[in-house]
Amino acid sequence: MAQGGAAPGAVCPGGCGDSLVRDKVALPAVGAGVLAVSAAAVFIRLADAPALAIAFWRNALGVAILLPFLLYRRERLPRGRDLRVCIASGVALGAHFGFWISSLDYTSVAASVVLVSTQPVFVALLAYLFLGERTSRTTLAGIVIALAGTAVIAGDTSFGEAAPFGNLLALLGAVAVAVYVLIGRALRTGGMGILPYAVVVYAAAALSLLPVVLLSGAPLWGYSGETWFWIWAIAFGPQILGHTVFNWALRYVEASIVSGTILAEPIGSTLLAWLILGEVPGLRTLAGGTVVLAGLAVLLSGRRVSAKPPG
Repeated sequence: MAQGGAAPGAVCPGGCGDSLVRDKVALPAVGAGVLAVSAAAVFIRLADAPALAIAFWRNALGVAILLPFLLYRRERLPRGRDLRVCIASGVALGAHFGFWISSLDYTSVAASVVLVSTQPVFVALLAYLFLGERTSRTTLAGIVIALAGTAVIAGDTSFGEAAPFGNLLALLGAVAVAVYVLIGRALRTGGMGILPYAVVVYAAAALSLLPVVLLSGAPLWGYSGETWFWIWAIAFGPQILGHTVFNWALRYVEASIVSGTILAEPIGSTLLAWLILGEVPGLRTLAGGTVVLAGLAVLLSGRRVSAKPPG
């Protein structure tokens, strides 16, 4: 009998069992993940700790949370080339968190999250430049629109004179996470389990950030109980319920749906920053952010059409 009660010969893409998981577990998990990552910038603002230290602990605690599950399931860690690629991916992820979390010291939540969400632009550009991937006209149009919106936001000083520097850090965070995505793409589509992948990548991210934190002189402990609460909230929420769940959900949910969450994150973050922090973005950030999101929507639609299923 066909799985899930499907009649013999019925079309059931991905298996009916996977379809059930998709509808009952994966899609709600993606929704919860959107809320979790949207809260990241607000949690970071509420944690009274240096940005680089938060970036370190976000990844280190992510390892601490996932490692017991990895040991319980007795899944093997990657070896050889896969291990080297995971480490490289983790270093890029560490750079992403270092740049992006630091940007929140200088610019608004809205500007920072919109700019770091331009990572699909840099994924498309880097894939074209270094991997020879063909880029459709729709994708190119989306890139141009998103970059135009980025230019509008970049010079917004309504949050302070240092805001352009924070905006630059957020863009560097977008470039770094694009590198992370491109490096890890083959591993995630090649059948590696999410637990071994996440543990090694988060460990590499934490270890790559550690010397930077130490050289900067930022303290790694001695925080108040409230700050530790927010740091753990960052690890459980945005790190595990956000990034890790998104990677797991790719097995059951179309990549276009997961990619589309990029459009929801800046909106959710801006609303939460307004409600919790009383932070209202400037007019240039609102206008530029709208243009960026429109460009990302166009870009993602172009990549959905031209994307090939993993082989």
